[in-house]
Amino acid sequence: MVESASRRTRLTPERERELFTSVIELVREQGYEAVTMDAIAARTRASKATLYRQWESKPTLIATALRHLAGPSEDVDTGSLAEDLRCLVRHLLHHATEDTALLNGLAHAVSKDADLWRALYDLHIRPGLELVDTVLRRAVERGELAPDNPARPFVPQLILGAFGTRRLLENRDADGDYMDSYLKGVVFPVLGID
Repeated sequence: MVESASRRTRLTPERERELFTSVIELVREQGYEAVTMDAIAARTRASKATLYRQWESKPTLIATALRHLAGPSEDVDTGSLAEDLRCLVRHLLHHATEDTALLNGLAHAVSKDADLWRALYDLHIRPGLELVDTVLRRAVERGELAPDNPARPFVPQLILGAFGTRRLLENRDADGDYMDSYLKGVVFPVLGID
C-alpha cells in the first residue's frame, strides 16, 4: 500500500513541496478526519485522479507529506552516545513547535484509522526508530552501552514521551533546557552514561 510513496513523480521538486505544504496546512486547519481528497485536490490545484494515482490514499499522501517536509533523517555519529542523543533531541526540538499539535491530532486519528497508522509508521516513524537504533548500536560497539541494558528498547518512548507529557502536565512545550535536564536526569542514568 505505501509503496506508491517511493514511485517517481512527474512533479517538479518545487511543485511537490508546494503540494505537500498545502496538504499539511489543510490538515492543521481542519483536522485529519475532516480533510477529504476533494478538499486536498481543490487546495493543491491537482486532480483527485492524479492524487490517487500518485499516492493511492489520503493516509499515504498525508504521511508522505509529513515525511518530505520533515526532511531526511540525518545520521548522527559524534562518537559519544550522550552527544548523539542531544543531537537527535535538537533535531526533534527544531520541528516540535510546528509539529507537536499536528502529530497529537494525528495520534488521535490513528486510533481509528489503521491505514493512517501504517502509512505514518512506514514513512515517518520507522526511519526515526531506525536512526535511534543505529545510534544505540554504535554505542554498544564502542563499549559505551551494555548490549543487554534493559532500557535500550525504550529510548524512543522515553524521549518522545517527554515532549507530549510536559504539555499535558505543565501546559508548556518541551524546550532545549527542559530536554537537556530530562536527558541528564532520566535517559542518561537508565542507560548508564554521563
